[in-house]
Amino acid sequence: MIGVSRFYSLLFFAAVFFFVVLYIPFMCLAIRSLPSNDASTAPAAAADHQFGFSKAPDYRNNNNGNCPPTHSSSGAAAAPCRPSLIHVAMTLDSEYLRGSMAAVHSILRHASCPEQIFFHFIAAEFDSATPPAALSQLVGSTFTSLKFKVHIFREETVVNLISTSIRSALENPLNYARNYLGELLDPCVKRVIYLDSDLILVDDISILWAIQIPEDKVIGAPEYCHANFTRYFTENFWSDPDLTRVFGSKKPCYFNTGVMVMDLDKWREGHFGKKIENWMKLQREKRIYELGSLPPFLLVFGGNVGPIDHRWNQHGLGGDNVAGSCRRMHAGPVSLMHWSGKGKPWIRLDQKKPCPLDYHWEPYDLYNPKLKVQPLQL
Repeated sequence: MIGVSRFYSLLFFAAVFFFVVLYIPFMCLAIRSLPSNDASTAPAAAADHQFGFSKAPDYRNNNNGNCPPTHSSSGAAAAPCRPSLIHVAMTLDSEYLRGSMAAVHSILRHASCPEQIFFHFIAAEFDSATPPAALSQLVGSTFTSLKFKVHIFREETVVNLISTSIRSALENPLNYARNYLGELLDPCVKRVIYLDSDLILVDDISILWAIQIPEDKVIGAPEYCHANFTRYFTENFWSDPDLTRVFGSKKPCYFNTGVMVMDLDKWREGHFGKKIENWMKLQREKRIYELGSLPPFLLVFGGNVGPIDHRWNQHGLGGDNVAGSCRRMHAGPVSLMHWSGKGKPWIRLDQKKPCPLDYHWEPYDLYNPKLKVQPLQL
């Protein structure tokens, strides 16, 4: 009997050893290796989720011969290193998923060469509502010919650097993923357009891509020099000459980080992600601003931004960060509409309380409440 008991004990420990050594590493690997469009290769989702999206039209390059040759690969397995690609980076999470899908739809609809666009989606490593693998499959099934890759952002990278903001949504670690695009994206990606999830394009994104950033600039963005720049920082900042010296003889202007053209080679060489982190660390020690992820960008790049026409960021359509009231369009032509601020068009439309400009967003909305995504299968 003792021998039998010992045998079963050894058998039990052998089974435990096999599970720990062989099975768990594959579980960990699956978190970081996202699937292609084929649902049969995807890791199982923890739970069913509530997002249903209608399939988008299959947008293809025009036939006038102006688009570079295309390769057939699409989905999460598509290669991002071809020099003819237009690279677009966006975050992807359950809260703003509906906005992200509408943004992608608008970009494809107005693109002269949609097959040349490569999307880089940044997803949180641990999103209990919708895991990255589920997001990847959902994007691929909605946009069947889309070239994209889902990059995993480890929130612990930044969570201890985030300070409280005037609106809790601004404290989401994923808001800070743009600080790490140089590390998250493949080294072969030398340039990228970063876009927020609460916007739509009504123009060809290749026009924005073609804008040249001056050699001495790292990012390009529409600047708004009429805005009161001083209000983005506290008295603790403006009363400290050692801190205000950061602007030197520059004339910093407000710019919105929801639309940026970024030179990733210069970003990596200059370690600009670390420079932003240093300001965030100081903020934890000495409160120098109130507004989320924007002020560190202003501190690093204020007065040193490549010019882009205002038409590429008609921002503030979501109202302010408290009331989220309706806003009018800024004067001038429009290529991009941006619902920065508290109010989001999909929420106001669902509540039957839309602002007039929200109706411009609605045609790009692919959300279909009658559809329900099935759990991913092994």
